[in-house]
Amino acid sequence: MLRISHTIEQQLINAIARAFPDAAELAQSRGESLNPAFGAASKPEFGDFQANGALALSKCLGKPPRQIAVAIAEQLKLDPEFNQICKPAEIAGPGFLNITIKPEVLAQELQIQLADPRLGVAPVSAEGNGFSPEVIVDFSSPNIAKEMHVGHLRSTIIGDCLARVLEFRGYQVKRLNHVGDWGTQFGMLITQLKELAPEALDTADAIDLGDLVAFYRGAKERFDSDIEFQAISREEVVKLQAGDPTSLKAWGLLCEQSRKEFQKIYHTLNISLQERGESFYNPYLQAVVSDLAQAGLLVIDDGAGCVFLEGMLSKEGTPLPLIIQKSDGGFNYATTDLAAIRYRFDKAGDGAKRIIYVTDAGQANHFAAVFQVAKRAGWIPPEASIEHVPFGLVQGVDGKKLKTRSGETVRLKDLLAEAVEHCSNDLRKRIKEEDRSESEDFVKQVSTTVGLAAVKYADLSTNRITNYQFSFDRMLALNGNTAPYLLYAVVRIKGIARKGGILNTKQTADLIFDQPQEWILARQLLQFDQVIQDVEIELLPNRLCSYLFELSQSFNRFYDQVTVLKAEEPARSSRLALCGLTAKVLELGLNLLGIETLERM
Repeated sequence: MLRISHTIEQQLINAIARAFPDAAELAQSRGESLNPAFGAASKPEFGDFQANGALALSKCLGKPPRQIAVAIAEQLKLDPEFNQICKPAEIAGPGFLNITIKPEVLAQELQIQLADPRLGVAPVSAEGNGFSPEVIVDFSSPNIAKEMHVGHLRSTIIGDCLARVLEFRGYQVKRLNHVGDWGTQFGMLITQLKELAPEALDTADAIDLGDLVAFYRGAKERFDSDIEFQAISREEVVKLQAGDPTSLKAWGLLCEQSRKEFQKIYHTLNISLQERGESFYNPYLQAVVSDLAQAGLLVIDDGAGCVFLEGMLSKEGTPLPLIIQKSDGGFNYATTDLAAIRYRFDKAGDGAKRIIYVTDAGQANHFAAVFQVAKRAGWIPPEASIEHVPFGLVQGVDGKKLKTRSGETVRLKDLLAEAVEHCSNDLRKRIKEEDRSESEDFVKQVSTTVGLAAVKYADLSTNRITNYQFSFDRMLALNGNTAPYLLYAVVRIKGIARKGGILNTKQTADLIFDQPQEWILARQLLQFDQVIQDVEIELLPNRLCSYLFELSQSFNRFYDQVTVLKAEEPARSSRLALCGLTAKVLELGLNLLGIETLERM
C-alpha cells in the first residue's frame, strides 16, 4: 500500500499549499517541504491513515488547528484524484484528519498484490535509476580456536535476517564474517601446538575443535604463568608476521579446523557468510597510519600513534585517545577496523554505499570512536552510511547472563541441539495424546524445523536493543508470539487446500468482501510492503515479527468467524484468495527471518 500512501501524502501537501499559500511560500523559502504529519492510523476506527499536520501549522499560521483541518479537508474535496481513492476526509479531535480508502480501491490493490510474485514489495531498482548499491552486513564474527557460544547467537541471527531483507529489496549484499584469525594469541597457540601436538603439522585432521578449545585454555594458562613460554610465544608472533612457513602452516591449521566447526553451525541455521578475517586487512594497516598522519589527525603520545576523539572525554575531562599504533609498532583492533572501513568504502575495494555492523551493545563506544576517525579521515563518502546495530544480552530465566549449571558459557551447538530435543519431546507427547501415527522422519523434520525456528524467532521478535530471557517453554508454546504459533497458521491454511480449497494467489475475478474480518485481514495484507521498508531503514527485525504475529491473529479470527469452504460464490473464491495470500505473506515473511515452514506439524 506504499504506492497509495505516497499518492495521498502528496495530495495532502498540495491541499495544504492551496489552502494556505503563505505557509507554502514560507516552507519554500526555508528549503523545506510542507509536512502533513501523515502516517498509518493508530486505530482501525480512525480509518487507514491520519494527518496531524494542522497542529504544527497552527503555530505559524496563528489559527486553531481544527479550522486549519477544515480548510485542508475542503481542498481535498476538490481533488478528483483524492476522491477516486478515498472517502471524504473526516475531522476528529483538535484537528486530526482521518482518511479511509474506498473498499473498491482496497480490493484493486489486493488484486495487484495477488498477481505479484513479490507480494507488493517493489525492488529498489524500480524506485530510482535501476542501480542497486552494495551493502555490507558484518555479522557473527567468532574467534579462531574458540567454539561459537550463545553470545554469537544474536549477531548471527540478526545479521542474517537483515541481509535477507536487504537482498529481497534488491540490494547487492555482501555478508562478511570478520573472524578473529590474527593477533598475539596465535603466538601462544602455535607454541602450544608445536610442543604438545607436533604431528598435527604433518597429519590432516589430527585435531578437532574440541581439542583446540582445550589447547586455547592450556596455552592461556601457560602464557599467564610461564615466563619462558611467554617469551617463545612472542617470538612465534614475530615469525608468523614475518611469514615463517612452519608458523603459517600451524596458523592455517588452527583456522581451518575452527572453520569446519563454524560451518556446521551455519549449515544448521541455514546461514551463508563470506569469511574475511582480520588477517585480510594486515597489508592495509600501515596505510591507515600514513593516511591519518597525512591528514594531521595522528598524534604521538607516549610513543604510541593516537587520534584524540572529539566529544568523547576521559574521567579527567580530556579527549580520549584512540590508539592506532602501539609504542612497540604493533596494531590493535581499532586499526584493523579502520582498515576494513577504508577498504570497504574504497572503489578499489568493495565500493560499498552502506555498511552495517551487527555486534553487542558493549561495543557501541568502540564503533562510535572508529566511525568518527574514519569520517574525519574522509574515508566515508558523503552519500554513504555506516551503522552499528547493537543488541542486548541473552539471559536465563533468572534474568542473569545465560550460563550452564557449572557456570560456563553455553555452547551454541548444545543450545540448538537442546531446542530440537525439547521440540521432539513436545511433539511426541502431542502425537500420543491425539492418537496419531507419524513416522520418525516426520518427527525429526518437524522437531528440527520448529526447534530452530523457535530459537530464531524468540531472538528476532525481541527488540534487539534490549536483553531477553531464554526460555524453551515460552518459545515453543503453540500460543502467543512464538514461531510455533506462526508456523501453525501456515499449516492451517495448507489444510484448507487439502480439504479442497483452491488457494488462488493469482486471482483475476473481482474480490468481493462483506464481513468486517475480511476487511481487517485485507488491510493487514496490504501493509506488508510498508513493514519491509521499515525494517530496511530501521534495522529492527522485531517489526516484521510483530506484523506476522498480528497477521496470524487476524487470519485465525477471520477463519474462525467467516465461512470459507462452504460459502457460496463469489464469497468462496474471494475468501480462498485471502487465505492463499495470507499463506504467501507468512511464508515469505518467515523466510526473511530465516525460518522454514511446514506442510504439517
